[in-house]
Amino acid sequence: MAVSLSENDSDDDFAESHEINVTPFIDVMLVLLIIFMVAAPLSTVDLPIDLPTSSSTPQKKPDKPTYLSIKPDLTLAIGENPVKRAELVGALDAVPDMTKDKYVFLRADKVVPYGELMGVMELLRAGGYTKVKLVTLEGVPGAPAAPAQPAQP
Repeated sequence: MAVSLSENDSDDDFAESHEINVTPFIDVMLVLLIIFMVAAPLSTVDLPIDLPTSSSTPQKKPDKPTYLSIKPDLTLAIGENPVKRAELVGALDAVPDMTKDKYVFLRADKVVPYGELMGVMELLRAGGYTKVKLVTLEGVPGAPAAPAQPAQP
């Protein structure tokens, strides 16, 4: 049994509200933020390569970089897709949005011999890809670079 203590008994409590309820919008935005925070690290190249460190200041990375990786077993990969040395230039030509005036980011494991690295760079130059950037891990500025471990035969 309900009793009303006010003398003006009107239906103002049940009147329509003409305001936008933003609580569901905020909930949706928070869920999208969490999804993007989880998905962003997954969009990078995930090949197990032990990169050397460098103490130089990092350069700004383009929106969609093209990574060419030299694995410790001396196989090549564009992004995460393996490619044969003979098909390297053709595979780079087939990459969407890749032109010969864009940079190719070259990642090489620490144990890759210098001659192999230069051989891949020579293949790129012969194919017309002359803009190559070498990828390293960020080190502490002013600290000496750690020596690379030689490959065991």
